[in-house]
Amino acid sequence: MKSWTRRALRLPEGCDSLGPRNRLLGLFLVSVLGLFLEMLLVRWIGTEIRIFAYLQNTVLVVCFLGLGMGCFTSRQPVKMRRLLLPLAVLCVILAVPSSAQVVAGISERLSRLPGVALWRYQAEVSDGAAAVVDAAVGLALTGLVLLLVWEMFVPIGRLMARLMDQHPRTIAAYSVNVAGSLAGIWLFVLLSAWYLPPAVWMAVVAAAIMPFVGRGRERLFNCALLGVILMGAMVAGRGWTACEVVWSPYQKLALLPVPESRRHDGDFFISVNNVGYQAMVDLSPAAVAADPEIPVEMRGLSQYDVPLLFKPRPQNVLIVGAGSGNDAAGALRGGAERVTAVDIDPAIIDMGRRYHPEHPYQSPRVRLVNDDARSFFATTREHYDLIIFGLLDSHTTTAMTNARLDHYVYTRESLERARELLSPGGVMVLTFMVQEPFIADRMASTLEAVFGHKPLVFARRSSRLGWGGTTFVAGDPRTIATNLAAQPKLAAEIARWQADLPITLTGTTPMATDDWPYIYLQKPAIPALYWILAGLLPGLVWYGRKRLGIQRGTHTWDRWQWHFFFLGAAFLLLEVQNISKAAVVLGNTWLVNAVIISGVLVMVLVANLIAARWPRLPLAAVSACLLGSCLGLYFFDLARLASLAYPLKATLVGLLTALPMLFSGIVFIHAFARTGRKDLALGANLLGALAGALLQSVTFLTGMRALLLIVAGLYLAAMLVRPKAGGAAEAEDETIESGELQLVEAGA
Repeated sequence: MKSWTRRALRLPEGCDSLGPRNRLLGLFLVSVLGLFLEMLLVRWIGTEIRIFAYLQNTVLVVCFLGLGMGCFTSRQPVKMRRLLLPLAVLCVILAVPSSAQVVAGISERLSRLPGVALWRYQAEVSDGAAAVVDAAVGLALTGLVLLLVWEMFVPIGRLMARLMDQHPRTIAAYSVNVAGSLAGIWLFVLLSAWYLPPAVWMAVVAAAIMPFVGRGRERLFNCALLGVILMGAMVAGRGWTACEVVWSPYQKLALLPVPESRRHDGDFFISVNNVGYQAMVDLSPAAVAADPEIPVEMRGLSQYDVPLLFKPRPQNVLIVGAGSGNDAAGALRGGAERVTAVDIDPAIIDMGRRYHPEHPYQSPRVRLVNDDARSFFATTREHYDLIIFGLLDSHTTTAMTNARLDHYVYTRESLERARELLSPGGVMVLTFMVQEPFIADRMASTLEAVFGHKPLVFARRSSRLGWGGTTFVAGDPRTIATNLAAQPKLAAEIARWQADLPITLTGTTPMATDDWPYIYLQKPAIPALYWILAGLLPGLVWYGRKRLGIQRGTHTWDRWQWHFFFLGAAFLLLEVQNISKAAVVLGNTWLVNAVIISGVLVMVLVANLIAARWPRLPLAAVSACLLGSCLGLYFFDLARLASLAYPLKATLVGLLTALPMLFSGIVFIHAFARTGRKDLALGANLLGALAGALLQSVTFLTGMRALLLIVAGLYLAAMLVRPKAGGAAEAEDETIESGELQLVEAGA
């Protein structure tokens, strides 16, 4: 048996406190730390540098790279200051206003690249030469941020791989690793559910690191760095001019008073991830009559009043993307008997309840629902005279997919379901902040295909009467035409708005679907920014190899390492596929995503248990089941389950998406227990996950479902390169057959 002393392992000095019987505790803690810090950085960097809220996979990829390279160098010294120093630098950068502003400017600089102008008002102000300079500076700053992230995860990868490689019971060690990752996920989920800020996140990181900080001067230095980290996070998490800052499960929300120069926008507005998002506007008759800036002829024609003019005094109104309450207040002013207001972010709902000047959420006629719009469409059994889509404009994606939270709300399938919820003679009014002409064309084409007639389309500028946007009116054509004819003032204003902001609709932009939900892409293509950011990785790999003294490249890998590489790539893509499917069927909420990712890890634990209980399962049969389950999911559309009762469909979706995970987990643990170098196998697996995260971008071209074919191909490649039974590496570790890996014994 391999030596089990601290000297042989060369662990950090702080591991002296972990005796031989408690080394699994060390592995558990470092696994919690790795997953928790990964989620923390994805969330925090995406908040403070908002372009990464749309590109969360970039941070994720660099985390995998650091972990993988740490695993490959696991026999080098593990020094926690190499994690703490870059984390302290990042916290200081985000805490100092001037440096925070510089890195926040990465978003504006990179938005000038072709195909990623997320904010038109920024992209329009620079010429070609300035755009090149801006992009170059933005990429340099991006490289700095990603380098800091990479540095943090190298020591975590080293420590995790070393503890796992030296443990005599492979399945037990790997199960503890997975259980730690699961705990890390739910620890972060709980902190998010309680709206806790970055300072608390960093306190958890500090607690997980303390057993590994070393002794003597090393300990003092590391503790000082932890102090800097905690102080920096505390300062950075505040809003200097905000009345209130809330870290919701999705984003950073700040309640700010409207400056005197823009007091007509309302008393308060909410910023999301440090940019203006929505104002709480008082458009009550008394407030409008007292406002000299509102012409008499425009009274009652705010963008929140107009939907009710196409369906006066409706009995039942549904608002999705209800935000802080402007649309609900408009529905109440328009005489709606019942209003159902749906919004995905509970913190925004709470702010609207407490601060909106008209207090719409306190009305007994309003029912508040905290849910994803798509999930609500699937579960409600009511019908509505009027359905209003508020200014749904997500400022983030999930951590595992390229799809923003609002993508699935505007697909053809989603709008078809919304049409089914309309009562006879019902009307749908959809307002969207259109930043590119093709987006308006896509919305209009999709609504025409869904309703069978061209929608009425007009755009408005931001004013005291609302933040503006492009409005699409569809539904019952007779109802729309009748109410428009009965209100000549409304018809005249719409004609004026159409002349003021003309919209060209060609009908040539492809519709967004559940399989291809990318409403911000003009056509299937990988955006230039994704190619450019991917181009930064070779530079980071080159730096990492020099920094860590890695001489061997992938050309020296044996069959075991390639086997684990393909397994890692397939596993990551399969996880992406599961989350995207769950978003369609169960909703794209933070809780659904956490449950799906947790389900994946639980299935890995089940696979470990099966492997320990039945060590001689025929891998050929398991591999066949793995490929068959992937292909089965390709041909079966899980969206068919959307109309089922929520508990039933959640169970079915969980079971169906987990099947491939179960079989792949059995294949993985059998191979992992037999390979000689667990650290190299784990490193190759993590680099495979990195490759899978990069491969995910093909969904911009192929759609989501095609990922299953790629997953099946990667699993097939893993099976083809797997060494034959009885090899030299396998002889080193016959732990399954020896019975030393029983999970019951590990628990003892």
